[in-house]
Amino acid sequence: MFAFDPTRLDLAREFRASPWGNHSPDLQYLLNLMRRPTDEPFHVLLIESPGERWRLAVMQPGAPGAPRPLDVTFNDAEAAEWEVFRRRWARLAGLRMLTPNWPDVADAACPHEPMAEMPGGIRRASREA
Repeated sequence: MFAFDPTRLDLAREFRASPWGNHSPDLQYLLNLMRRPTDEPFHVLLIESPGERWRLAVMQPGAPGAPRPLDVTFNDAEAAEWEVFRRRWARLAGLRMLTPNWPDVADAACPHEPMAEMPGGIRRASREA
């Protein structure tokens, strides 16, 4: 069974360089792990304007209704996908959020701020181009 390894920053860099298409077996396995159903809320993207604008949202597993939109929008699909990847990585690592320039500036042993040290809620981070 695959275990998440938060020191594998090479996988984050690989995804950032190429969010779509063929990935290495390790990255594909990580993406499958990130996308597997759990009982925890997870981040998704809503298309506000096809090919032009995306909004970050949170899905509640098993809850009726649409995802809950957040106040985070993107005009670039790659930036939107990267933010979802970052948030899913943080969730797997048991964190609230990663530092803004992660993984480019990161200590492989601690590429983030621990959840206990982060002040409440989801960080607002507009990524409009």
